[in-house]
Amino acid sequence: MHRRELLRGGAAAGALLALRPPDAFARSFLRTATGGATSRASRLFPDDGLRLAHADLHNHTLLSDGAGRADEAFAQLRAAGLDVASLTDHAVFGSVLQDSLCDGCSAASGIDEAGWSTLAAVADAANAADSFVAIRGFEWTTPHLGHVNVWFSEQWIDPLNTGSLAGPEAPIEYAREFVPLEPSVVAALQPVFQALPTRTSIDGLYDWLSRPPAGTGFGGGGADALAGFNHPNEYGNFEDYRFFGQVADRIVSVELLNRFDDYLYRGIADGKESPLNGVLNAGWRVGALGVTDEHGDRFDVEEGKGRAGLWVRSLTRDGVREALAARRFYATRLAGLRLDATASGARMGSDLLHRSGPVAIAIDVDKGPEWYGKRLIAQVLTAGPAGGLPTVARTEELVVPRPDQPVPTFQVDLDVDQSPWAVLRLTDPDAPAHPSATGEFATAGDVVAYASPWFLRPTAIDAVTGPAPVVAPAPAPRPVDPATGSTLPATGLDGPGVAAAIAAAGAALAARWLARSPGSPDGHHHHET
Repeated sequence: MHRRELLRGGAAAGALLALRPPDAFARSFLRTATGGATSRASRLFPDDGLRLAHADLHNHTLLSDGAGRADEAFAQLRAAGLDVASLTDHAVFGSVLQDSLCDGCSAASGIDEAGWSTLAAVADAANAADSFVAIRGFEWTTPHLGHVNVWFSEQWIDPLNTGSLAGPEAPIEYAREFVPLEPSVVAALQPVFQALPTRTSIDGLYDWLSRPPAGTGFGGGGADALAGFNHPNEYGNFEDYRFFGQVADRIVSVELLNRFDDYLYRGIADGKESPLNGVLNAGWRVGALGVTDEHGDRFDVEEGKGRAGLWVRSLTRDGVREALAARRFYATRLAGLRLDATASGARMGSDLLHRSGPVAIAIDVDKGPEWYGKRLIAQVLTAGPAGGLPTVARTEELVVPRPDQPVPTFQVDLDVDQSPWAVLRLTDPDAPAHPSATGEFATAGDVVAYASPWFLRPTAIDAVTGPAPVVAPAPAPRPVDPATGSTLPATGLDGPGVAAAIAAAGAALAARWLARSPGSPDGHHHHET
């Protein structure tokens, strides 16, 4: 498909996403997979003006390694019953390997500048206030440090330009996993990857997130963005979740449900620490996110795949951004599930002013009439030992109430000196537990949802509304290249020879492109996605 056709298709798809009357979203119901309906209003905060939106914030298209068309994705996601969706195609090294210079290479290199512009066009065409929120994003992608979703930024960056790809062979081998690279392409890229450090850190991404944007497109900075940790322990764990205070307020999420998998257990069988334990014990204030991470050609959000519930003030991009920044969301696998929870009156995702002793937990959970009377297990998780799973501080069996029945409540003892956080986990005891589950996790059955954490604060001075301000620690020492003894750069463009190598590779690829594509009627190469 020509990129022009893709853009025209995006505009047409946007026209079909007609606006509903004002406030129609607040009056509407969530759809369940069986055709039922659930109210969007919380029973714990019925008059606060917030309403529940279901979201999927991690999807891929033909602009990177997905199989679906970007101009069709948002319409399909909306038709699947979602209120909010984001396309987050990979960013790897597309800043140098422009897809227009290498047919099909976006599957390995990720988005380029044209792809970033296309994502903006299709998102803007699909976005409709009070009806459906479409968000452009990208997934900063490395094979060893981890993947990070970035939303709401005007600009984008790839790991090549944050000094986060280790050279010289790894990027070429990574690319070859996705597409057969022609020898001329490998030759043009080799100077870039030869100039890369042999060891890397995630600092370059955090540095970029700390800098203000400079216009639109590639480079600049991402201080206008929110970001989240994706499928932890799968392609690295963000350098053991090393804390970086300058961006702590804008790293808002960790994926606990990705596709069909429960990431509480990811890596446990290989001797790694549970991602939930690792990221929260490191000091990050992240909420619990569920996503489909779709790579196929259909965006119908199959039941059982991850999704998120966001408590929004308005169904707009600003409303979604505010809910994410406030950590006012939860992860689930079930269409139409409503979840809200408080700890001594503090909503999930917020600060809990508490030093030690009993805390009253209240849970609003609903999935329509089909779930009235259903038995669930509530687990309150707190900090576990380093290298393992979280501790189960309390297990409570509950029954999903009818709207005219009281919400479930119970108490749990919490101590800020033992755990500065607590997470509510709901499970279905009638469903088989995860294969890696042991002890109380095994007997509780399969996960239904994760609420975002409560962050314990012992005094009023320490408690804030929303994410706590964090004083940045002293910068960690940069990694040292064992071959040279020199400190590695924070970003790739600061490294010796990298900028010149990128320019040389771009010139070589451009020369190759010009030599082979003189036949286009308007003098331009039209890449088919």
